[in-house]
Amino acid sequence: MSSDEVLLSVAQAAERFGTSERFPRRLIAERRIRFVRLGRHVRIPAGAVDEFIQEGTVEPLSVRWRAGKVA
Repeated sequence: MSSDEVLLSVAQAAERFGTSERFPRRLIAERRIRFVRLGRHVRIPAGAVDEFIQEGTVEPLSVRWRAGKVA
């Protein structure tokens, strides 16, 4: 993490994910995303949110169907 990277609150990260605050909190609890503790506050680097989304992105396959089966 670079020193000039933006740190997001849990609410801001949830907004970026398009979810409720519960989702990023669960990611933090399960240690599935990088986060920073600042005293009692928890912040998520913006890059960590982008990385998490990138890792979860599934590219579509080009599939041919022939007689109801994948060819």
